[in-house]
Amino acid sequence: MKRKLLTTLVLLFIAALLYLFITPDYRQGEPSLNGTAAPNFALTVDGKPIHLSDFRGRVVFLNFWFASCPPCIEEADSLVALQKRIAPLGGTVVGVSVDDTQELYEQFLAEHRVNYPNFRDVTKKIPATYGTTMYPDTYIIDRQGRIVRKLIGAQDWTSPQMSDSIDHILAAK
Repeated sequence: MKRKLLTTLVLLFIAALLYLFITPDYRQGEPSLNGTAAPNFALTVDGKPIHLSDFRGRVVFLNFWFASCPPCIEEADSLVALQKRIAPLGGTVVGVSVDDTQELYEQFLAEHRVNYPNFRDVTKKIPATYGTTMYPDTYIIDRQGRIVRKLIGAQDWTSPQMSDSIDHILAAK
């Protein structure tokens, strides 16, 4: 009986260690990206061709996502709230989906009442250019087009701590 209990405890410990190693570490704000120019890319929003650089002068929250990603679903309503809050302050969320089908993409946008520009990147080249390997992945880009912060994983964009950080970035000229 004692041996079974010890074996169970050891297995639970190993399982816990494995869990810690496979879960994202949420390295908030990788210093190597801070101040670097955000790679420009072309996208189509509402049937109109534009470039990321067209958003210069605004703070951009560039969010990479896909519809069947549980953390992306978790974060969706918070991003909608973020867009409502930052739009009048000179900010915008820009979503880039890597969904394989247009149907999944459109269904997600409708279900979550997404109120910010979105683009479906069927080639998946845009997130690769940014180094995205986990979703969701968000890059905060300042008014001059430089990356200020990278956030990996679902965020609560309405939390007091996040709001303070966002206010600071929006206030910078």
